[in-house]
Amino acid sequence: MSLFRVTEDTNFEGPHQNTLVAETGVPSSEADYAMIMIHGRGASAPSILDLSSAFETDKKITYRAPQANGHTWYPYSFMAPTDRNEPGLSSGLQKIHDIIEELESDGISKDRIFLLGFSQGACLASEFIARHPAKYAGLIALSGGVIGESVDFDQYTGDLQKTPAFLGCSDVDPHIPKERVNETEELLKQLGADVTKKLYPGMGHLVNEDEIKHINALLNSK
Repeated sequence: MSLFRVTEDTNFEGPHQNTLVAETGVPSSEADYAMIMIHGRGASAPSILDLSSAFETDKKITYRAPQANGHTWYPYSFMAPTDRNEPGLSSGLQKIHDIIEELESDGISKDRIFLLGFSQGACLASEFIARHPAKYAGLIALSGGVIGESVDFDQYTGDLQKTPAFLGCSDVDPHIPKERVNETEELLKQLGADVTKKLYPGMGHLVNEDEIKHINALLNSK
């Protein structure tokens, strides 16, 4: 378990608890895998789901994308002190937890659940997996990293059991310093993940074709 507060309170109330969860792909009853897709600041659940159209796999996947209240998971930079980003931060983590519980109740275990996020969503996905280590199908963090003013490696404990993790980001991203991507890689490895990191020279704040290739490779490795 993590030394952070574990967001598993079914009575938790926050800004994101009553927002919609968009869906695409096959119904969970027919799915081999599930993917939770988490959008960035100012974006929407349907917009991140659109990314799934670029995936090339024969796997039957059910996709779930939670919507952030006001299109923002937390108000400040992911590198601000965490208390400044409350209650949005804890609410977003709780939203992910609740979707995982729903998928598990439908018979899809964590080791068949991928978490994918872009930008603010990548930060939320990375932080969730670091706080809740288990065997997942995979983490795909596109232009993001773990959350906080600094990374206190001693505050994270547990075993990701070789969960594959792909971290992709520009080396000059104006929102995501490459140093935090490197620290996220180090932390996830400390927790037992199998990490692949790609820093793309001069890339903008976007998802590129090479990242899609890595996602497809991960999906088809199962």
